[in-house]
Amino acid sequence: MSNFAVEFVPLLIDKHFYFSNARDAALSAGYNRHQHLSSEESRTAGPLIMYFKQLLNERCGCASYVIASRKTLEAAIVDPGIETEAYEALLRERGFRLLYVIDTHIHADHVSGARRLAAQFGSELCLYESAQVAYPFRPLSDRQELELGQLRLRVLHTPGHRPELISILIVNPPRSPEASMVLTGDSLLVGDVGRPDFGGGDVAAQYDSVTNLLRLPDWVAVFPGHFEGPCGKGMCGRPSTTIGFERLYNPLARLDRREFINRVGKGVPPRPLNMTAIEATNRGRADIAWAMMTTSPEVPEVNLDELRSRPADAALIDVREPEEFASGHVPGAVNLPQADLASRLDEVPRDRAVMVICQGGFRSLRAAQFLKQRGYSDVASVKGGTEAWRKAGGEMSVKCDADKSASAQQPAIVETEWTHAGGDCYSI
Repeated sequence: MSNFAVEFVPLLIDKHFYFSNARDAALSAGYNRHQHLSSEESRTAGPLIMYFKQLLNERCGCASYVIASRKTLEAAIVDPGIETEAYEALLRERGFRLLYVIDTHIHADHVSGARRLAAQFGSELCLYESAQVAYPFRPLSDRQELELGQLRLRVLHTPGHRPELISILIVNPPRSPEASMVLTGDSLLVGDVGRPDFGGGDVAAQYDSVTNLLRLPDWVAVFPGHFEGPCGKGMCGRPSTTIGFERLYNPLARLDRREFINRVGKGVPPRPLNMTAIEATNRGRADIAWAMMTTSPEVPEVNLDELRSRPADAALIDVREPEEFASGHVPGAVNLPQADLASRLDEVPRDRAVMVICQGGFRSLRAAQFLKQRGYSDVASVKGGTEAWRKAGGEMSVKCDADKSASAQQPAIVETEWTHAGGDCYSI
């Protein structure tokens, strides 16, 4: 656990006291120095201007960031996606020199473009020092600062979603010794926090990390690693927020440790599409970058009548989690969780029709689109999913009691209506 973790105290009791302490600390550090610059100091100080751009990817609900000093033209990119053309064009157009490419953690829902950019531009590839990967990188430590012209990127270790996850405070010392922005990765999200059930995640560590982030001054702008998608279960859809707003209105900020652990640890969303292959690729232990959705193909959605009358040799692939499948599935369905689809693609036949089904028709649509992207021509998604089948009185197959008993020990899976698989990267 990071050395800046502190025990929880109520965060919503006295804003004025909090502001007073933060203001006093800023003043003692010279916050108002620029009000008293001499004319000569003002002339030689130069432009105290930074560049900041957030790029959003609609296909995976991810956010990445470009930060640069307009004074020295030195730049850093945080959490880049595998499609790097937008970053490359921006660097060329602005004349920026890319010093650092930073992944806040080992991503499980999208393939990182960090190694590609670092190799192309001769930049330092940075991760937290405990990251378990099979390639060289510059290890970052808690409270370390990276220089970017006059800017400082201050590393905060914020484990929970992943043990190696970091947040990055952005400080422009000539303007203020206080941070004005924080990139929170998948720690603090807008209206939510990152799910802690991925490998190595820890809900108690997530509580400590979020608590520490919420102790930053109210004015600090928060830019998370996701604005929607499978890495949280209650994001509001906005791509940014402030510490003050989240302290007041994020429902998880009001919980004590026990309540937080109980709520966040229950009712987790399904694991992301192709998570197994994507994580292995991001760790450098495999090269399955094609597991990432990069197109938005149209696929047909079949109704229950078409499901009932499907050809005898058609493959019915149920992409729900094993515990969901064990509790009841359409007869003849084969379980292949969406998280494992790319790594087990050879189990999906190409010589006959394939129908994909899930709980409500959301995961199956994205999985079917992925299969279409990979060249499957006769593939469809079952509209309404297993739940529609059950409500229509369809026969349900249930796995043996031993399997059901084992699956009952797992967290309940919450179906998500997050269906975005189209749209291009865009920026704000």
